[in-house]
Amino acid sequence: MSHNHDHDNELDPFAARVRALETILTRKGLIDPAAIDVIVDTYETRIGPRNGAKVVAKAWSDPAYADWLRRDATAAIESLSYTGRQGEHMQAVFNTEDTHNLVVCTLCSCYPWSVLGLPPVWYKAPPYRSRAVIDPRGVLEEFGLTLPADKKIRVWDSTAELRYLVVPMRPDGTEGWSEERLADLVSRDAMIGTALARQPA
Repeated sequence: MSHNHDHDNELDPFAARVRALETILTRKGLIDPAAIDVIVDTYETRIGPRNGAKVVAKAWSDPAYADWLRRDATAAIESLSYTGRQGEHMQAVFNTEDTHNLVVCTLCSCYPWSVLGLPPVWYKAPPYRSRAVIDPRGVLEEFGLTLPADKKIRVWDSTAELRYLVVPMRPDGTEGWSEERLADLVSRDAMIGTALARQPA
């Protein structure tokens, strides 16, 4: 059979496999699509990176909280009720004028779901896991983040025992902003270290 036409499929191969598996399991009556939607929405919007963004915004706004986050991130994050699966033991690392932090899990894909939501596909991919340690500056440039040559890049290896949250530097021009407004500047990638906080419009 001839197969020389183009496909208009918006799904990457991994997402297409997930969709196919979900379809099969639904047809067999083994899963409820509505329940899956609730779980995905929970991790993407409620348990997702918005939780981490609120932690960062509070640290930007409240020096006492920022100090607590540096000393005991697990307790500071738990005080905001953001704890749970794979987020029980946390350490916050703060970007500075001199140092940029980057998180990777070289062994598998340890990741703080309760703070950052679902891990991105690239975080689990072997090329990122190996190259982030060997050539972090090159990896960041592939993400579109070019740092000054004299800025140190520190790579943190997440494990089953300890997971990391990068606190990006607060953008200039945000003095007097509410925590809610500040949180809108914080992306998941900035809390992994592959991006900076968004600049105010």
